[in-house]
Amino acid sequence: MSKQHIIAATDVASTLEQLLREIEYDRLYVLTDGQTAQLCYPLVAQAVGDAHQITIPAGDDNKHVDSLCHVWSELSAHGATRHSLLINVGGGMVTDLGGFAAATFKRGISCINVPTTLLAMVDAAVGGKTGINLHSLKNEVGAFYPADAVVVSSQFLHTLDAPNLASGFAEMLKHGLISTEEHWAGLMRYDLNSPNLEALQPLIMESIRTKEHIVEQDPKEQHIRKALNLGHTLGHAFETLAMRRGTPCLHGYAVAWGLVGELYLSHVREGFPADKLRQTISFIKEVYGTSPFTCKDYDELFALMQHDKKNVGTEIRFTLLGGIGDIRIDRTATKEEIFEMLDFVREC
Repeated sequence: MSKQHIIAATDVASTLEQLLREIEYDRLYVLTDGQTAQLCYPLVAQAVGDAHQITIPAGDDNKHVDSLCHVWSELSAHGATRHSLLINVGGGMVTDLGGFAAATFKRGISCINVPTTLLAMVDAAVGGKTGINLHSLKNEVGAFYPADAVVVSSQFLHTLDAPNLASGFAEMLKHGLISTEEHWAGLMRYDLNSPNLEALQPLIMESIRTKEHIVEQDPKEQHIRKALNLGHTLGHAFETLAMRRGTPCLHGYAVAWGLVGELYLSHVREGFPADKLRQTISFIKEVYGTSPFTCKDYDELFALMQHDKKNVGTEIRFTLLGGIGDIRIDRTATKEEIFEMLDFVREC
């Protein structure tokens, strides 16, 4: 898998305009959702000129095969060829689905990601993973297909509300935990209550470098890339259960609650330091509140964790930490230990 070209942009339109001059393509298409079409497309409109715009409904519950078919149909109806270029302007839903559309249309066309949410900038838009949900299961169908380039600009963050900014920051916190104490400490000092978005840009790029470094070593998630799943075995279960019940939660909030549980498991199983555990959980509780799930949900959460793609056979596998940056992949836990972990999350 080729390395992605990550570009930090202060002026997204001029950066994208320059990038398009350097790429060969015959026809240009831009994918947005209903929200980014209104809030974010104007920032790139000058650069993309008369590109055909494709719009899908906003929200992760629309990251399904019907939306994918709509993108395929629009590309086909408007003359896209295997030499065409698709620009995905949006959050993780758009870059995931748009990347998968690019990976599969004509057996693969070029694409550029222009992430417009913090979550997409540090997670979905980089690393080459694409996909859609199947029924209520997150990212059940997809492909590894890195975009030709990713244009990252804090300009878009002015369009975000506080919960969506916090949602993306949870993935940055995960990156801090799997990298260095300096990175982690810098994130812990950042004031999400009064965010300085310009000061956030270098932290974003550091977070992206952490992910890139891991992806370069293990593009297809056979070994160390599993480090990026910290907080996600439990977090995806929280997210899927909330979606099933018609009360969806933001991805980063589910990951933050998942980090609480998996750092606890790291502490009791791998010796993760108690002081770092307390500091991280205190930060998460202040920003993300507490998980809304109860002991009545344990069996369903356990069943959802059994569907996790990292599992082998019937074993539920976690990424845990012995300390900040001390990554322990493919760790297993018994049902009893998992229920104790859920007790800890509920009681925090």
